[in-house]
Amino acid sequence: MSIDGILNINKPAGETSLEVVDLVRRLSGQRHIGHAGTLDPGATGVLPICLGQAARVASFIVEAHKTYQAEIELGVSTDTYDAEGKVTQRVDPSYITLERVERVLPSLSGSILQKPPMYSALKHQGKRLYELARAGIEVEREERRVEVFRLEIVDWQPPIFTIDVECGKGTYIRCLAHDLGESLGCGAHLRKLVRLRCGFFDISDSLTLPQLEDSFQHNYWQHLLYPMDVVIEHWVAAIVSKEKEHDIRNGRPLALGEGDDKAHCRAYSLDGRFLAVLRFLPEKGLWQPEKVFSSEQCCNLASKRLDS
Repeated sequence: MSIDGILNINKPAGETSLEVVDLVRRLSGQRHIGHAGTLDPGATGVLPICLGQAARVASFIVEAHKTYQAEIELGVSTDTYDAEGKVTQRVDPSYITLERVERVLPSLSGSILQKPPMYSALKHQGKRLYELARAGIEVEREERRVEVFRLEIVDWQPPIFTIDVECGKGTYIRCLAHDLGESLGCGAHLRKLVRLRCGFFDISDSLTLPQLEDSFQHNYWQHLLYPMDVVIEHWVAAIVSKEKEHDIRNGRPLALGEGDDKAHCRAYSLDGRFLAVLRFLPEKGLWQPEKVFSSEQCCNLASKRLDS
């Protein structure tokens, strides 16, 4: 039987996100498993792993705000923009002061344009950019708009300093480090990266891989699963009648009150089962079922939330 829920994993350095997924698949015996938001192999921190029907809410985790702690080294540039890459330039950064860095940071905050690095999983004409980069081929990349809500220096030990970054979907922290170095004129690269938070999921509640393996060995891992509706717990909840539950199961839009053109809500049955994600259709004034979940597997938020 498929088991639905989300594990909050603290990914270690040296493991790819897919390797963590494969580990959970092997330990759990579950087929449908995926992650919500790739971390580079050298990065650590929060990696939500979605099992069963929870994979269908992974997109909402990917869209959520994320918080990182990034260690940046001034004076050394690399082709990957991080410590894994080949050094392309060394400059003496001793003239760079904390005040100078703080003056540059606002230009990297807010709604900014960011050019993805060549060493990334984005595709160009069907090929991954990192595949082209490894072959010595560089192609033009279109800048993308990303949101950086907060940049805060939390430690200053030049030429290395640490910043906390709160950002939106698609932001490359490596690019922030690289662009900062370019703006300062000395170059820089991302030395270390920890994802502290990904939407609902925080590193303080995350499981290390040894803890994960112990939970399977002693058969308590299912108690560590978060229900999939925690991802959207900030949305309005609608409790629907038996008749409306039947409409949802059959994909029929229903009247539940007003919303806006971007509004979503979560629908529950009278006995507390999580039924569906609904999207508001402003042209009709109705709520359209967008993701409908199997009634046998879904249960309400309150009955599944962990106390610890």
